[in-house]
Amino acid sequence: MVRPRASAPPPQNVPRRTIGLQTFLGYTAAKMRLIVFTLNQEELLERVLEAYVEVGITGATILDSEGMGHFLTYEVPLFADFRQFMKGNKPYNKTILSVVEDDELVHRLREILEEVCGGLASPGTGVLYSLPVDFAVGLVGQKE
Repeated sequence: MVRPRASAPPPQNVPRRTIGLQTFLGYTAAKMRLIVFTLNQEELLERVLEAYVEVGITGATILDSEGMGHFLTYEVPLFADFRQFMKGNKPYNKTILSVVEDDELVHRLREILEEVCGGLASPGTGVLYSLPVDFAVGLVGQKE
């Protein structure tokens, strides 16, 4: 049986920086979301970033990424025979990470990305999801 760990109180001399409602180590965190979008069609990157700006998201990190299937079929000899199933898949992707403080931005972004990419439910377009963020510091535009 796993016993819950006793949590230590936050440090007493840490300045409190307000960015929302919950407190963590002397910082207050908003109901923030991490938006993760993996774009399979690299040629749409500029239009996708325009969609981010259109909904009010002005900060993001863009990473070069590669799907697991592509890596296995081209880098692991055991899986080389699966190359025939990879026909038509793009070898590389762009993954865009952004933290937002407004849940509504996620929904508005999804609507626009559906238009730009031609429907995210279609294979080979991209994957969009969001996760809750408990703590963040150093975000552009973050209130002190």
